[in-house]
Amino acid sequence: MKMLTKELEKKLPPLYTNETLPSEDQTAIVKFFDPCSNWTWYVTEYNPEERLFFGWVVGFEKEWGYFSLDELEQTTNRLGLHIERDLHFKPTAMKNIPGYK
Repeated sequence: MKMLTKELEKKLPPLYTNETLPSEDQTAIVKFFDPCSNWTWYVTEYNPEERLFFGWVVGFEKEWGYFSLDELEQTTNRLGLHIERDLHFKPTAMKNIPGYK
């Protein structure tokens, strides 16, 4: 599976674009997940040169942060499965993401 298509990349705003917006009004454009755990990454911004995302991360904690496309692509879980992109995810305001705050 291609983690980030050119089409999706074009839809992602550059890093720091949303920093003046309230977090609940930011839009998650892409969702990645570990098929064997609750780890989920909701992408709101992206820097293609650094291949670096910013978004909401659900894992041990729920927090905003930066994460790397390279690291997501290289990660395998305990069953040897890779991180996946949710092919059915539609851009969604953070306030409408289940479990967000």
